[in-house]
Amino acid sequence: MSDRWYEANQRYLSASVALIRQTLEQYAVSLPNPDRLSNNDKSEPALQKAAEAMPAPSALERICQIFDLSDFERDVLLLCAALELSNDFTNVCSAAQPEGQKPYPTLGLALAALPNPHWDAIAPYAPLRFWRLIEIGEGHALTLCPLRIDERILHYLLGIQYLDERLTAIVEPLLAGNVLVPSHQTVVERVATVLSHAITLEELPVIQFYGKDFANKRDIAVAACKMLGLQLNVMSAQAIAVTPNELNNFIRLWNREILLSRNALLINCNELDPNDVSRVKAIAHLIERLHGVLIITSREKMTVKQRPAVSFEIHKPTSDEQGTLWRETLGDLIPQLNGEVDTLVKQFNLSTVSIQAARAEVVGHLSQKQENEIDRILWDVCRIQARPRLDELAQRIESVAGWEDLVLPPLQKQILHEIAAHVRQRITVYGSWGFGGKSARGLGISALFAGASGTGKTLAAEVLANELHLDLYRIDLSSVISKYIGETEKNLRQVFDAAEESGVILLFDEADALFGKRSEVKDSHDRYANIEVSYLLQRMESYPGLAILTTNLKSLIDTAFLRRIRFVLQFPFPDAIQRAEIWRRVFPASTPTEGIDPMKLAKLNVAGGNIYNIALNAAFLAAEAGESVQMKHLLRAAQAEYAKLEKPLTDAEVGSWTQQSNYS
Repeated sequence: MSDRWYEANQRYLSASVALIRQTLEQYAVSLPNPDRLSNNDKSEPALQKAAEAMPAPSALERICQIFDLSDFERDVLLLCAALELSNDFTNVCSAAQPEGQKPYPTLGLALAALPNPHWDAIAPYAPLRFWRLIEIGEGHALTLCPLRIDERILHYLLGIQYLDERLTAIVEPLLAGNVLVPSHQTVVERVATVLSHAITLEELPVIQFYGKDFANKRDIAVAACKMLGLQLNVMSAQAIAVTPNELNNFIRLWNREILLSRNALLINCNELDPNDVSRVKAIAHLIERLHGVLIITSREKMTVKQRPAVSFEIHKPTSDEQGTLWRETLGDLIPQLNGEVDTLVKQFNLSTVSIQAARAEVVGHLSQKQENEIDRILWDVCRIQARPRLDELAQRIESVAGWEDLVLPPLQKQILHEIAAHVRQRITVYGSWGFGGKSARGLGISALFAGASGTGKTLAAEVLANELHLDLYRIDLSSVISKYIGETEKNLRQVFDAAEESGVILLFDEADALFGKRSEVKDSHDRYANIEVSYLLQRMESYPGLAILTTNLKSLIDTAFLRRIRFVLQFPFPDAIQRAEIWRRVFPASTPTEGIDPMKLAKLNVAGGNIYNIALNAAFLAAEAGESVQMKHLLRAAQAEYAKLEKPLTDAEVGSWTQQSNYS
């Protein structure tokens, strides 16, 4: 409001309070033995003059109109306001209530002194109490209890607008959002159109935004409310009270706030646990009872039964929009990238906020004189931006292994190189060469690594991640599977949805837990297991990256499933020559060794993973003894590893060691 309105409103409120004071003084004079009070009969003309000077309705008039107050209810409200605004009003109250000398307004005083009194004005269902315009203190009788104006209402009468402080603990104003891409701006306009056309209806529809990224939904909601002249506020679903009293108190306060100001509310249900029944019920109750513009955001589309709802699925910016964002955000850094922006867009599906954050981090690195490494820096920054949510769902494996660490037959190594080539060239083949336009199915790169434990399946995945400069996440399928119908698919969906931001390499370990020969459906468990497997394969086929399954028992996997996997790689148990080569490579260059004989060690009939364990344990034994790693340390470590495997250590494997006393 303008300064002119504010000043006129102050005068009007002062004149209204003065008239109430005059009314009480006249009532006090009529009492036996009245206290000496000044009797000013100029209040009514002053109020008329103040009303004529108002450029727009006063705050008091708005309150009366909003809450449909009667003349008596208005005067009760002013009676309570006068106590706060007039320094000596306590004297007036005491004079008007000589029996108890009460220096405050009461219902009894209002009924006796104010014109047009009616008892139901103070009833719980009447506006004054229902909307918490006034508060009733404690007393021996209702008519003797102190009356007090609510602080938010008092400030409103004075022309001061703010969000009720009882709401600020759980409701936070959303300020200006990010600049929107065209596809998101289109949604803004559609939402504004829906709400502006429905504004005359008795019940506005709920607006629901669903999708993976909260920031996009928030920015769209802010922009839509701005178009409608509304201030958007946000509250988390986790902050919603579940006890009836607290919940109803919030509903009443917020609905009052909607009447007093141009506010809208966004309830963020992105992290809502659907199994939290009490909170889900509380949200349903809120949706049914809250007034005004209400926006719900969630990852999955929610069913809203309580009132009309209009839903919008919100996606990240399109590839073209992300490219434009990158170019606008990076600005003068673009020439140094040598056309790598398109590669970034294809690899990392980031939101506007993530792209801006990536740019800020890159600039920080460049300030340390690393301009010649901008391509690598930007790539790594994008990897980090895409991690947070996936880190909550899977185990990230730091990939440091290279091809030289992998001891496999030539055919297996060739297939691994082909897998890497498919990941590197998928943008060219699917995009530039048009294969992606043929069908959306089968664009994912899937692989099955089969072999006994310790044969190098996880190590091969690490080598691929290091070669492709991508993050590697391990998901234990045995922990993902749920006995509850639909929960396994839900768990898998969360993993794939989070991974799609960056096209990380997904390593699904222990595939035996999910796969099996299900060609014959014998019971409901078999039928749902088939659904779960089909869902996993369908997501792997459409996942824009590499997804790897590992299994110790390939024979358990139905051939019908194998046909849907692009690469199937068998990791053989290493023979003696391969074991000797693994022993030659297992010790880091900085590890002190003495007298190590790879050919003798190769007689240990164990896989590469066990060889690494033996070498590591031997290193600890040698370090504790203050010696270099020797065969005697390896013998003790081998004995411990075999004991763990519950298999005997035969003379054929270590006979030549024990014959030499210095190894014992």
